[in-house]
This record gives sequence, C-alpha cells and structure tokens, in this order.
Amino acid sequence: MNVVRYIATAFLLTLAVVCVGAPLFSPVDYHTQFRESPSAPPSKTHWLGTDELGRDRFARVIYGTRVSLLLAPAAALLTTFLAVLVGALAGYLGGWWEHAATMIIDLFLSLPWLFLLIAVRAMLPLNVSPMLSIAVTFALLGMLGWAASARVLCASARQLKTSGFVLQARASGVSGLRVLARHVLPNLVPVLIAQFWISVPIFIISEANLGVLGLGVSEPMPSWGSLLKELESFSGFAAEPWKLVPLCLLILVVSSFHAILSRQESFT
Repeated sequence: MNVVRYIATAFLLTLAVVCVGAPLFSPVDYHTQFRESPSAPPSKTHWLGTDELGRDRFARVIYGTRVSLLLAPAAALLTTFLAVLVGALAGYLGGWWEHAATMIIDLFLSLPWLFLLIAVRAMLPLNVSPMLSIAVTFALLGMLGWAASARVLCASARQLKTSGFVLQARASGVSGLRVLARHVLPNLVPVLIAQFWISVPIFIISEANLGVLGLGVSEPMPSWGSLLKELESFSGFAAEPWKLVPLCLLILVVSSFHAILSRQESFT
C-alpha cells in the first residue's frame, strides 16, 4: 500500500506541476484555432489532434486539467470553512444553536446535492465570461457541499467539549472563546484536513457533471466537464479514441485521491 500511495502522490504532484506551468508544456494556447485542420488526428504538431473548431486538444486538456484540479481545492477550502463555522461551533456551543444547525445540516443532506447544484446553477445566467463562470461554478460547489463535513465536525466538537483537558481549562477559569481557540479547534485540525481532501475529488467529479450538462465553465475556457461532452456519442470516441484522454485523467486523479485517503484512514 505504501508503494501505491507514493505512486498516487507522485502522479498528483507531477500533474499539478504540469498544470501550473501549462504555458510551458503546451505548444499553443487553448483557444488558438487552426481552421485549416479541424478534427485532425494526432500528429507531431497536435499530439492529441484538434477538435471540431481546430483547437489543439493537448493544450485544452492541460488547461482544462488546471481549471479542475487547482480550483477544486479552493472550493473544498470554502466548504471546510463553512463546516467549521456551522458544525464545529454547533457542537461546541450546544443547546439551541446545535439544534438549529443540525436541522439545517439534515435539510441539506436530505436534498439530492448534485441536483440541487444543477438547479441553482441553471437559475444563474449562462452567458457569462469564462473567468466569472469558473468563480460561480466552484463557489457554488463550496457553498452547497459543506453539510456532510459539518456533521462530522459537529460530532467531533461535541466529544471534545466533554473531554478532560477542556473541562480542566474551564475549571481553571479560561473563557469559552479561549477554550475554543486554544483547545478545541487545534484538536479538530486532523478532522478538518481529512474532510478537505475528501471534498476535493467530489468537487472534481461534480464540476465534470456540470460541464457535461453545459452548466459549468463557459467556452472557450476548457475544463474536464466541457472536454467530456465530446464523449456523448459512442461512435465519436470509438473512431477517435484519443478523445478518451480527459476521461482517463479524471479516473486516474480520483483513484489517486482515493488511494491516498484510504491509506490515511487505515492509520486512524
């Protein structure tokens, strides 16, 4: 398992480096059109061929991977912050605050999260700039995907509230806010880290679902979702198997996260 974990970590780090340095690894820009060779097969000039608009597929895969792989952690960070704000505070404060927060968490968990995300995104304008569509997509992912993490943090904070060192701190006259900041939150850090990394592959897949439905990142900015739209018909990728590269990358990335997370859970 150690070997699998190291391979998964090395793969994700290598992919992240390639994504950050996309202009260095990509021969052309993602929106440059080669109108004389649309839907061209792979060649020395275009390693993965071109799409129907003559844009280099390899460049679009690299830039699309950068969008999906680097912004999903940003959405997970927002989710983790909201989970702390609602769940951890609810578990620590207890009483009516915990009751109200639990009702809100249960409401969010009872709703089909992906369909809620699709519905909210569909209500927003679709003809927005690519950069704004990126911000809207991943902000929605972060703001709608916090409930599961909040429930875990609420239970963890509730247990810490009755632990010996917290009771001793309260008996010593330490204020409740200081107990929260110095004793409860630092002990929630391992749970926060785990919930953060669990959210990242979930958001990557969610963005891909939105992109396939045309509700994700706007053109010409690529993402895994928009690249996977080309696989809607079997005949399309049966004749052009290089179109499967974004799907293979998505599977490898999600599997790598799963390998790392399952290894971490085995230690806990």
